[in-house]
Amino acid sequence: MKLRVLGCSGGVGVGLRTTSLLVDDDILIDAGSGVGDLTLEELGKIRHIFLTHSHMDHFAFLPLLVDSIFESITDPIMVHGQAETLDALKSHIFNWVIWPDFAKLPSVENPVMAYQTMVPGSQFKLHGRTLEMIAVNHIVPGVGYRVQCGTGSFAFSGDTTNHDNFWNVLNRYDALDLLIVEAAFSNAEEELSKKAGHYTPNLLAEDLAKLKHQPEIFISHTKPGQEDVIVNECRVAISNRKLHRLFGGEQFTL
Repeated sequence: MKLRVLGCSGGVGVGLRTTSLLVDDDILIDAGSGVGDLTLEELGKIRHIFLTHSHMDHFAFLPLLVDSIFESITDPIMVHGQAETLDALKSHIFNWVIWPDFAKLPSVENPVMAYQTMVPGSQFKLHGRTLEMIAVNHIVPGVGYRVQCGTGSFAFSGDTTNHDNFWNVLNRYDALDLLIVEAAFSNAEEELSKKAGHYTPNLLAEDLAKLKHQPEIFISHTKPGQEDVIVNECRVAISNRKLHRLFGGEQFTL
């Protein structure tokens, strides 16, 4: 299983893209601005998109993706998410005002995009890979995902702050090879971080202590301009684990 980081920043700027992870060549986890760096050929291979929540930095390029390859789509791209997330897309994005309703184009009987509701705890199996949706703690209904194949596994926290569920679910399994987890704010902004439903390094340290596995850990969703401060604070707060800053363009094999 190949994992390619298309975007992992908490904002935009030169060289910065918002969250999107490409699994092999046919699955996206979130569809932030990093999707825009794919070629049309690469876009055309995407068949499934798993969303973590309804905030724009995690789905902003989904409407443009479908529009860009509209004429070449023969089977609908499946968009997976919690009911609340999909309802937000239907009501506020694919509503004929902000963007066309691609779940009804070119016709209701033959759309280029379709929705599939998932609930936390459910699993989706596709060509030897299993994606499990895991509830997390954000200011809108949010989830992370654990992805397993025959040779390894990784987990992605999505946007979250302190809670037990994500870590309890990961601990049910025998192993975890790679963890991508957010730390959006520095310790100095803990009050804001809690209001926004994000980790700081100190808050993340409290939760990583719950994880029994020893995966490679990569920090994502850092605010632009604060990346080094946040990652260095993570290394101080979580000194018993090896941590890395996640960069767009990184690739992993599991």
